[in-house]
Amino acid sequence: MKVTVVLPREKFKSLKGRDVKALIKENLPKVEETLRAEREEFLREKIGKLEEKLREMENQLDELRAFYEKALNDKELMMTERDKLRKENEELRKRLEERRSSQDVNNSFTERERR
Repeated sequence: MKVTVVLPREKFKSLKGRDVKALIKENLPKVEETLRAEREEFLREKIGKLEEKLREMENQLDELRAFYEKALNDKELMMTERDKLRKENEELRKRLEERRSSQDVNNSFTERERR
């Protein structure tokens, strides 16, 4: 792997004549430690954001659960109401049929009396 280091002119002049490889080797542990610390900080921030996102998702999941429970309860209520209305309709149809039958009987009786 090849690494290219770009330095300002003044810094380059101050390094002129010094053993650059020795200087790099001397400072390499400090650089590694700095990079490790920066990576840890980055990961902590990432973890914090992910934890916040997880909390938001858990809240949304709780809301969805509550909505689902309400929908189930509403469905049960509607099914009960539908059954009640179906029975009421059947009762009303029977009454209507009875009235029509009795009215037909009354009409036929009235016609017989007229003759």
